[in-house]
Amino acid sequence: MQTSGSSVILHFQISTFMAFIQTIKHLQRRNNRMAHWFHRNPLKATAPVSFNFYGVAGSPSANKICNDLRTTRARLLEMFTDVTCNPEIMKNATDAYFSLLQGFISSLDGTTQENKMRFIQNFKWTDTLQGNTPSAQQDAVFEMVSMAFNVAVWYTKFASRLAGKENITEPEAKDVHRSLKVSAGMFKNLKDVHIPRLITPAEKGRDLEPRVMDAYIIQCQAEAQEVTIARAIELKHNATLIAALAFETANFYQKADHTLNTLEPECSSKWRKYFQLKWHFYMAYAYCYHGQTLLASDKCGEAIRSLQEAEKCYSRAEALCKEYRQTKGPGTTAKPSEQLFFLKLGGLIKITLEKCQRENGFIYFHKVPVEAPLLELKASYGLAEPVTFELPPLSELCTPEVYATFDLTKGAKNGKAKPKEEEVKPVKEPDLKPQTDTGCVIS
Repeated sequence: MQTSGSSVILHFQISTFMAFIQTIKHLQRRNNRMAHWFHRNPLKATAPVSFNFYGVAGSPSANKICNDLRTTRARLLEMFTDVTCNPEIMKNATDAYFSLLQGFISSLDGTTQENKMRFIQNFKWTDTLQGNTPSAQQDAVFEMVSMAFNVAVWYTKFASRLAGKENITEPEAKDVHRSLKVSAGMFKNLKDVHIPRLITPAEKGRDLEPRVMDAYIIQCQAEAQEVTIARAIELKHNATLIAALAFETANFYQKADHTLNTLEPECSSKWRKYFQLKWHFYMAYAYCYHGQTLLASDKCGEAIRSLQEAEKCYSRAEALCKEYRQTKGPGTTAKPSEQLFFLKLGGLIKITLEKCQRENGFIYFHKVPVEAPLLELKASYGLAEPVTFELPPLSELCTPEVYATFDLTKGAKNGKAKPKEEEVKPVKEPDLKPQTDTGCVIS
């Protein structure tokens, strides 16, 4: 029975993640402690929204839309901190709210004019890098992109949490790998399609500005790709393939770091340190396995130089791990230097370099180049692509007939009916403490 190319690649990626999880679990059993592998920024917080329009909703159907908007929004917000929530539940909750919210965004009167309900309600949201200081816009598009941003962040946290589960199954491994790519797809769709529709552009350093959006997209892709590398190493795939995948992943992290280099240090330094340590860590992997390829090609001098560069990158990654832990900033603190996946690389570099030096002293007698080899490696497969995100169809409740019963002039006459300003309270994210013998807990 023949297997299609896409099925082979999917099976390879799933198997990759299973090996990655088992590697992390092995470390936890040895050290009897839990360590974090991924950095996660906090969820966005938002003020409650009642959708009470005091006479604007001029029919029972219009009132039902407003009531359903309030309940589906509240339900979706609850799901962000519900530890029993899974991607299916999250998708259903997201679709339920967005299908109604589009009734305040899409044109329902057959014209190209803006939906008359788009600017009726004020929305407040905090940002993942700016503490509890909210931004506010009276724009339903702002609400949609802010909520969708939070959904994307939830997918990254779900992937991290599931990765730390004891005895993770193959379907769960699929969920982890897919969740990271779903998150990347959501961030990308928001950046390319919906954020440009905002009347008021995002302020510098806020979640919806291009630099921050790009950093999230790249991080999700890089982390999804890490699982491919882990499996390739576990199954002892061709060193050329491993080096290429590691090099591509290192480039992702370098790009993410450079994307944030003009943000204010107090809100971006910790996140950047995480990107930098992962960048140097995967460069060390790339040079290590490239050195193996060179040795197999009887280029022993060049192999030694490549391994020396791997040693240098690994030492820098170790130093950056300490700097990262000591840097203040938003988000959880990952502990990659405590992972077996991290520790094994140091030993592998040492053993491989010693082997190359022995071979060179007995057989090759090659001169070791002064300059490190230039890595020009391209992975032919195994690269993580974002999953395309699309908004759900418009709710059946949102018809042109019902839309016509919303009368903005009636609401404008009653100035006393305006609701009070609601406070934005920080999201209380669950403190997840796994059972004994679980793997890496990342939340």
